[in-house]
Amino acid sequence: MSDSSTIIERRHDATLIRREATLDGFVNDLADAPGIALREVEPLTTIVVRTHNSCYRILITHDTTAIVRGGAFFPEPTPARIDGCGFGGTLLKVGWIGVGLRMEIFSNGRRIVTSPVRDVTLERASSGSVH
Repeated sequence: MSDSSTIIERRHDATLIRREATLDGFVNDLADAPGIALREVEPLTTIVVRTHNSCYRILITHDTTAIVRGGAFFPEPTPARIDGCGFGGTLLKVGWIGVGLRMEIFSNGRRIVTSPVRDVTLERASSGSVH
């Protein structure tokens, strides 16, 4: 059996579950993953997030609150909360944007889940890519 899956026994049947769908797999997969902790970003810093389908400009106002523009859901600057990133299931790394994961944004009473993040860049006086 491959290390990328876990077997869960249920009523004499074996069910194969992808490793990243388990809490242990999620934690292990994200331990060294490239990304940025939003709580470590100075207020009024702009983060540019490129996903497989869109590009988002995120102005951090405080902690995980932001003004977001980009993608189909944010054609104009919109107040939002960046909840974090995950694989698109129920597990979420809170307050973090990670390469390869789907960003979750909460705005106007709805949760938006993006396509997987390809690149995260901080925009300052001298911009640099974060990986």
